[in-house]
Amino acid sequence: MKGQAQGMLALAAALALGVAGCNAPGKPRPGLEAQRPEDVLDVATLYKQNCTACHGDQGHHGAAISLANPVYLAAAKADNIARITSDGVPGTLMPPFAKSKGGMLTGQQITALANGMLAAWSKPDALAGQTPPAYASSTPGDATNGQKTFATYCTRCHGVDGAGAPVDKTHTGSLVDPAYLALISDQGLRSIIIAGKPDDGMPDWRGHLSGPQQHTLSDEEITGLVAWLATHRTSTPGQPYQQHP
Repeated sequence: MKGQAQGMLALAAALALGVAGCNAPGKPRPGLEAQRPEDVLDVATLYKQNCTACHGDQGHHGAAISLANPVYLAAAKADNIARITSDGVPGTLMPPFAKSKGGMLTGQQITALANGMLAAWSKPDALAGQTPPAYASSTPGDATNGQKTFATYCTRCHGVDGAGAPVDKTHTGSLVDPAYLALISDQGLRSIIIAGKPDDGMPDWRGHLSGPQQHTLSDEEITGLVAWLATHRTSTPGQPYQQHP
């Protein structure tokens, strides 16, 4: 009888395990397994985890350029956005995100991010049929001409010397502050001039004013503006520039 009872207990235990199957305590149910980081391809998740801190929620109001600006997306296009995401921007706070560069994202994830941002935030009529200046300049700019362009088309909002004391008294911050220029590349300056900052009321390259007349900046003018702004950089931003007794 004792042996028969032990046999019945063993059978009951086996049946219990069979019924429990994959739902045994501590074992995740099918479909609930954690997704490996490199397998995440959801654009919203990738953006939130990697881009929001600098470029803002939904691509707006971040410390860095707004990625949800349709003019910026039309000018930069997916290939440049993917390249910048992959390689970063040396000398700025934009790090490389590609695994091959020490980051955390695969090439497939970077492509998904770039294409996803264009799909979500671009607009077919963003350029109104006009062709924007080249995303990147192929020639060095003339800083002297850039200063003249600034004096003609930019002082209304940025002040006579770029230090943020505009004619209409709406303070915009200094464009020639070495600390600011240390955080942004020449390409970053060019991108902002081309795409504008619609969140802050800054027009794109087509909407600059000289008196009441609207002016479209040429590639040469944009390149010169960047060259002139770059002359205000210092090798040691944030450090004392003059010793006082």
